[in-house]
Amino acid sequence: MAHHFSYLRAEQLAALKKTADAIVTPGKGILAADESIATIGKRFADVGVENIEENRRQYRQMLFSAEEIGSYISGVILFHETVYQKDDSGKPFVKLLQEKGVIPGIKVDLGVVDLMGSEGETTTQGLDDLKKRCDQYYKDGCRFAKWRCVIKIREHLPSQLALMENANVLARYATCCQQAGIVPIVEPEILPDGSHDLETCQKVTEKVLAHVYKALSDHHVYLEGTLLKPNMVTAGQACKNQTKAKEIAKATVTALQRTVPPAVPGIVFLSGGMSEEEASVNLNAINQFEAKKPWALTFSFGRALQASALKVWAGKEENVNKATQEFMTRAKANSEASLGKYGGGVKGAAAEAILFIKDHAY
Repeated sequence: MAHHFSYLRAEQLAALKKTADAIVTPGKGILAADESIATIGKRFADVGVENIEENRRQYRQMLFSAEEIGSYISGVILFHETVYQKDDSGKPFVKLLQEKGVIPGIKVDLGVVDLMGSEGETTTQGLDDLKKRCDQYYKDGCRFAKWRCVIKIREHLPSQLALMENANVLARYATCCQQAGIVPIVEPEILPDGSHDLETCQKVTEKVLAHVYKALSDHHVYLEGTLLKPNMVTAGQACKNQTKAKEIAKATVTALQRTVPPAVPGIVFLSGGMSEEEASVNLNAINQFEAKKPWALTFSFGRALQASALKVWAGKEENVNKATQEFMTRAKANSEASLGKYGGGVKGAAAEAILFIKDHAY
């Protein structure tokens, strides 16, 4: 069988690899600030803030303007609206981040939809005009992107249909991104909903990632110019036997060893509804676990970086400095955790708050 592959030019591959490597610079990770208007509205409602564009702009400005953000955060995932917003001085957020040494990214999926013929499983939409949108985002300063697919664990799930469909969708997304010069973060999230145990989550995680990397290979995706954003391997939220950080670390690293090629520069974990402190402790345990780990292991947290800051801010200008400090304190904790040097116990206004949302969608 003849193989006449049409790959990107060498300079295009080099640019993708440079961006991916920069995002997983030791001691740094990603702030996921890509909440949709509806999702951030729910977060605002919890602290009594009206969900209007100006409040969303003020909140993101508070995070992005933090003086030391570039010390701990390498990239920020933005929502479409946020890409085109500006700070109080009229400076675009994208430029503000760039000047602080932070790489702007963009959420490009358009949300999950029901997968016909399945038992409540989903696929993710947004492929139709993705290349065109990625071309524009690149022109507007974004250098990486995120696309989330969702996998559920139930008695007979995930189905083979869902495994194959979501892997293929992620591969097609990755191809569109790389053609536009954008590094794709591949996110196959296994939801923590359910009563499954740690072992079941590990087996499903391995199966999901095996399908994903088979699809990426089939689509000729350049792995050195990608990042993986998976769940940590944990027992389901309703499982009676909740495991400790060391057990989570062992199961997570083992699953990754069995499925993720060493060509991938880094793995940026999602927090999956963990509390701020729990996410930091688990990330630290993963990095302390003694094993072959050929990739950087760091964070791409949303709620687990913002919960305390949002609670303190509460939409009030006089709280901005204190809220910014809350954000930086947690960012520093996760920076240390990404190096396996987090001592634990960092306090915060919502450090222990349960952030789990059933059937999380955004």
